[in-house]
Amino acid sequence: MPTSPPLPPTDSKPHYELLDGLRGVAALLVVIYHVFEGLFLVANNGAVISWLNHGYLAVDFFFMLSGFVMGYAYDDRLGRSMSGGSFLLRRLIRLHPMMLIASLIGVLSFCVQNAGWPGGGGAVAASAVAMAFLCSCLFIPAWPGAGFDVRGNGEIFPLNGPAWSLFFEYVASLAYALLLHRLPTRLLLVLTLAVGAGLCAYAVTDASGYGMISVGWTFAGTNVPGALLRLFFPYCVGLLLARGYRPRRRVRGAFEAGSLALLLLFCVPSLPACGGVLLNGVYEFACIALAFPLVLMMGASGQPSGAMMGALCRGLGRLSYPLYAVHYPLMYLFYDWLLAKRVTTWGEAWPGALLAVAGSLLLALLCSRLWDEPVRARLRRLLLR
Repeated sequence: MPTSPPLPPTDSKPHYELLDGLRGVAALLVVIYHVFEGLFLVANNGAVISWLNHGYLAVDFFFMLSGFVMGYAYDDRLGRSMSGGSFLLRRLIRLHPMMLIASLIGVLSFCVQNAGWPGGGGAVAASAVAMAFLCSCLFIPAWPGAGFDVRGNGEIFPLNGPAWSLFFEYVASLAYALLLHRLPTRLLLVLTLAVGAGLCAYAVTDASGYGMISVGWTFAGTNVPGALLRLFFPYCVGLLLARGYRPRRRVRGAFEAGSLALLLLFCVPSLPACGGVLLNGVYEFACIALAFPLVLMMGASGQPSGAMMGALCRGLGRLSYPLYAVHYPLMYLFYDWLLAKRVTTWGEAWPGALLAVAGSLLLALLCSRLWDEPVRARLRRLLLR
């Protein structure tokens, strides 16, 4: 979930452009993961998804980046030159305009699905759809029995499934404003270790029941405690890195190496249980606790190798959040197409997949340029004087 703003070049702090670029790469990998997830879940073709099986861990990487960005940008300002309310207002301005347009795209996609789209669902009460749209705009999740789970699969944001991680991003921002920024580093370290132990136990014992920690998108089962562990462990690791890590030398090729590392980490196949221990959970925790901090530090230790690389990283960073926010409504249409056409191979699916990815990129670009950036700029002028 790429929700962190580009690191501000204020207060003479360096701007970590490579981290913006890595966030964009991770967002693109999420989109591709969801394409192959559709083939796996909808067409039941397990061989297709295996090469990007851990793409859902991009969300944990986003949480870590977010913690790093917040700590870097605001640790020395909150409670001094900036109030907690001002910080939360900045987060609202950063996150919410994009989610409003994503909610609109989500409800339009749902209406298309239920108006004759191949594989689309049946009739749903207009009042339920309207309530789902309103709650999506206000970031109110669909609790069990709420009456606006219009897809009927338990998603807390049924018009745009991945919005769950943005909801928890708000939870992290609130916790940071109220508590986390106040904690001394040693106490923050103790908290991080405790939450990390909880996440490790959750992962290796398969407490989710899914064989992985891809939790948070629903309130069913142990999703809520699992999502809180997924959120706060990498977020607190990011805060610790923001406080304690200072690059001693520049790493050449950091963006290329970091991007390749993310791709390879996500490509590892799912692992089985062995002796009561879920090896996939061991791998997931190792990624979050060891690999992702190294990738983050690598990105923070590098610089773009030239003007073109700098422009690429800035572009990826600007597009990352819009892409994550708006791509899934198109995936719903893609999944319905897979169902209707009974697509079971990549050879059959690639035209629709290419259209879904290209459409997501184009839609994200248009939403960013025509809505998100101008609206945020206007809100900053009006509210952050």
